Amino acid sequence: MYTPEQLCKTIRSVYPDVGACGENIKTCFDPDNMAWVVQLKHGNRKLSTYVDPEDATPCMDGKQCLSLGLQIFQLKDNLGFRGGSS
Repeated sequence: MYTPEQLCKTIRSVYPDVGACGENIKTCFDPDNMAWVVQLKHGNRKLSTYVDPEDATPCMDGKQCLSLGLQIFQLKDNLGFRGGSS
């Protein structure tokens, strides 16, 4: 297993424009849902998504980030990212 900080750094490596870990990106593992919770903040808006470990682990292992990347892309799009970070 990996830490929330490691997951956040991986998300930033795929999407460096989302901002800083702990500020614009928050990650934690939700044991009740057996999934990672990823929250993005852009301006005054925040959105969260659940990421299954099966989707995050390949990216964390340096193999492929398609599933995790798509989920973060959708969060960014829903928050109105137009490049740059807030």
